[in-house]
Amino acid sequence: MFPSRHTAKAARAIGTFGAAAALSIGIADTALACSISDFSAAAVCDAGGNGVIRVTDRDASGTPATVSLYVQLSMPGGERLVDTKTIEHPTAQGVSVDLTPLNWYSGMTFRVHVKAGDQVDNDIQPLTVIPDETCAPSAPSSSAPATSPAHPSSASSATPTALPSPVQSSSAAAVPGASNAPTPAGGSTDLAETGAGSGTTVIAGAAAALVVTGGGIVVALRRRAAHRS
Repeated sequence: MFPSRHTAKAARAIGTFGAAAALSIGIADTALACSISDFSAAAVCDAGGNGVIRVTDRDASGTPATVSLYVQLSMPGGERLVDTKTIEHPTAQGVSVDLTPLNWYSGMTFRVHVKAGDQVDNDIQPLTVIPDETCAPSAPSSSAPATSPAHPSSASSATPTALPSPVQSSSAAAVPGASNAPTPAGGSTDLAETGAGSGTTVIAGAAAALVVTGGGIVVALRRRAAHRS
């Protein structure tokens, strides 16, 4: 019994949809698969002024990758491994790591090898060559010597303001010494003020009385002598 015309159309439609679905799944798997084209390398200067080889991984599948840096030597086929790092969680936006070469001068050539699971085991092309530019040192190291002379100037400017304080303290310290110095009579300042003042007044009064009495005696004697004569 031959299938009906409607059954044949339905079979063709199911086959077409199945093929389209398989093709879509294949394309999606291919788009998410990690490949060497997801990686790039460039010779740049980092924030500290050091020359590095920056490797960027734009793998949408998130496959961890190990990147190794080899320096190309002058001898034919000669090279040496200088640094290795792992990119744990790559994204489609890109995750970068910096590989540090031993030396940095114009014309040096480096090979970056990528190993990502069982999907990638290849080199980034083309090879990375250091340009003619020289990485400058970081700003803090160049400006550090300029900040050290500022301390002596600030200290010298503060010195004149600190000078009056010792002078005042020395003058203040000299006052108690002068007040506690012994008097010629051997007593303290307090004893001279309390005893010597009253004694001087009595002596002066007695001397004045003697002067007046002596003068009166002299006058009386002269009058007596004149009367006798």
